[in-house]
Amino acid sequence: MVIQIKNKDKFIINEFTFKCCIGKAGIKKNKIEGDKSTPKGTFSIGKLYFRQDRVRKPITNLDTKVIKSNMGWCNDPNHKNYNKEIKIKKKTKHEKLYRKDHKYNYLIVINYNTKKITPNNGSAIFIHLTKNFKPTAGCIAIKEKDFLILLKLINKKTQIKIY
Repeated sequence: MVIQIKNKDKFIINEFTFKCCIGKAGIKKNKIEGDKSTPKGTFSIGKLYFRQDRVRKPITNLDTKVIKSNMGWCNDPNHKNYNKEIKIKKKTKHEKLYRKDHKYNYLIVINYNTKKITPNNGSAIFIHLTKNFKPTAGCIAIKEKDFLILLKLINKKTQIKIY
């Protein structure tokens, strides 16, 4: 099964087409850290993270993990844990997973730059929630009701094709 992202605002899986938003700078083949672009290519997907204090564990075939207040995603290209989940330490640059807004109540990791990690190639690329479809910093965002439908359709073997 393949999720397709095309035309900057279409999220397609099977017979479902959802509205989405992507990075402010569009889709780029040569993504770099902080450029606000969504990486072009075909990628596997990782775990589903969710805020158990706000939402229920959804029906899904993905591995799941509860987001705790000390969790982050390292976006410091000079750090040994670049583009990995971390426990937040003040000195490490990171994306906070336990947010005040609701964007990360659910998020799925897109396995971009996660196998052979290259510093500065970009980090923390997720499928997450949106309420207003404003451009992201590089992630793909959809409405919560669409996200919950998506979770019932996909599994660990699902890929995402961004073009």
